Amino acid sequence: MVDSGRVVVVTGASAGVGRATARAFAERGDAVGLLARGTDGLDQAVAEVRGCGSRALAIPTDVADWRAVETAADQIEAELGPVDVWVNDAMTSVFAPFTEIAPEDFRRVTDVTYHGVVNGTRAALRLMRPRNSGHIVQVGSALAYRGIPLQSAYCGAKHAIQGFTESVRTELMHEDSAIGISMVQLPAMNTPQFRIVKSLMPRTPQPVPPIYQPEIAARAIVWSSEHNRREVYVTGITVATILADKVASGLLDRYLARTGFDSQLTDQPAPQDAPHNLWRPVPGDHGAHGDFGDVAHQRSVQLPLTLHKGTVLTTLGLVAGSAVAAVARAARR
Repeated sequence: MVDSGRVVVVTGASAGVGRATARAFAERGDAVGLLARGTDGLDQAVAEVRGCGSRALAIPTDVADWRAVETAADQIEAELGPVDVWVNDAMTSVFAPFTEIAPEDFRRVTDVTYHGVVNGTRAALRLMRPRNSGHIVQVGSALAYRGIPLQSAYCGAKHAIQGFTESVRTELMHEDSAIGISMVQLPAMNTPQFRIVKSLMPRTPQPVPPIYQPEIAARAIVWSSEHNRREVYVTGITVATILADKVASGLLDRYLARTGFDSQLTDQPAPQDAPHNLWRPVPGDHGAHGDFGDVAHQRSVQLPLTLHKGTVLTTLGLVAGSAVAAVARAARR
């Protein structure tokens, strides 16, 4: 088995982006500690990591419980070795207008999606600071910048993660720490969350198109763990959403008020009393992919430009310089 890579912790590793990310780290030879609540998905995730020839350790963990996260972190270090990378990805949500979400459900989304990141970051820094090395990756979203209807709890959590990460980053910079912390902002992904999160809507939820496969996110997360880039925007729609909110937020408010409900709902009626993962995992292995593979994009044209923007900017500069020189020569002639 491969035993020469890093030790990586991935929360939310039993399904969706976390599942794809665990596999991507394993493919590069990293040992992976997998944290999630659902044991069925964790068992299959372990099999996938080991199938890549890498070591794996699954620990059923509710990231909203900081003591459980701290205990899991110590167990991973004891069994796999010093943690080099910690990826905070665990999330949950409720699809409903804010006024219809029960206070305890709203708090639960916040505890998992936001406080889970806080707890993971705290555990990671406790391990990394004595060594003054390591990298933390927060899995964010375009919704960290732009709130949309029907997801007030989730959008609030993602906004909170953004502010929290910026604060921690500046504190690490203040102490001249070598520990990196990045945030990867994702677009709509084809993950199982849309069939297992709680929804109070009459129709089944869906990602807002365009939709992308989770392997695209996994590639960006792995890359971020190796580079000290403060933020990575995954796909052009993420960039466009963030820019639109900065320059025309009022227009975006009105646009989302008109389209934001229907764009997040399919034409299929929601099943009555469908199980959801807000308070406990939904049994079964849900894998990395959701139900929208027939329309999900397999690749992003924008992502390579983001990951290699230094090379791209250099090339553009050379091309521009050559063009200016050519025009100057023509003018002299």
